[in-house]
Amino acid sequence: MTTKVGSQQEHANTENEYFAKEQTEQLRQAAVLARKALAAEERQALKAVHFMHCPNCGMKMQDVKLGDLKVAACFSCNGVFLDRSHLKVIAAPQQKGIMAAILNWFKEETQHPIK
Repeated sequence: MTTKVGSQQEHANTENEYFAKEQTEQLRQAAVLARKALAAEERQALKAVHFMHCPNCGMKMQDVKLGDLKVAACFSCNGVFLDRSHLKVIAAPQQKGIMAAILNWFKEETQHPIK
């Protein structure tokens, strides 16, 4: 009986990973379409307003060293934010589980970003 329960749990994990990947891909595609729709001028204006501001609370973020990475941290809400270059480090082959699977969906986008 333990093998049946183990098999069911493994199936549930696989199914959860599949749906997480599908949802992440849908979100990525929506973001790509939204970025293409914005004119270059609009993107520059948005960057000028939002650059280094926390997406959670709007306060100014600071660059801090976190291990080998330099990340943007918000000291107001304690958020830590990563850019595409950090994804390669986090999703390194030694990483396993759902987070690595989700980050793998962004691999193509991080290697060839849309301009």
